[in-house]
Amino acid sequence: MPQVIEKIVARGHKNILATHKTTFEITQEQEISTRADCIIAVNANIAAMDLKEDFKRQAKKTDAIIEVLIEVGGLVEHITGKGSPQLTLSHSTDLVGRKSAFISDRTFLINSDKAAIDLDRRLVEQLKKPDTEIIITLKVK
Repeated sequence: MPQVIEKIVARGHKNILATHKTTFEITQEQEISTRADCIIAVNANIAAMDLKEDFKRQAKKTDAIIEVLIEVGGLVEHITGKGSPQLTLSHSTDLVGRKSAFISDRTFLINSDKAAIDLDRRLVEQLKKPDTEIIITLKVK
């Protein structure tokens, strides 16, 4: 099965806490409050509905493995999870990874090995800087 790659470019934000215990979220929104404790990146150039059709097709396979690389300030975080035939990948502003198997239109990854709270705190400090560019690579195979 060929690997399909998506590159997302996003920004940091002063209100990023990354303390949610079961999810992490990438959003196209530019402003967030501190209640949005799952958000790890804002102002993303891609939302769920914008993913390439090849990526969506692969992610919807029963045995799909999805890897996420978050690169910021010289640090790299790796997250691994699964796809599902139930993914709709249709949300217009968000991408959400989940430790659980819950699926909504924002979900792109289930059974994740990490949520926002599990991210390296040095990386989270970089995510809190508004001028920080965050490169997020999604790989599905």
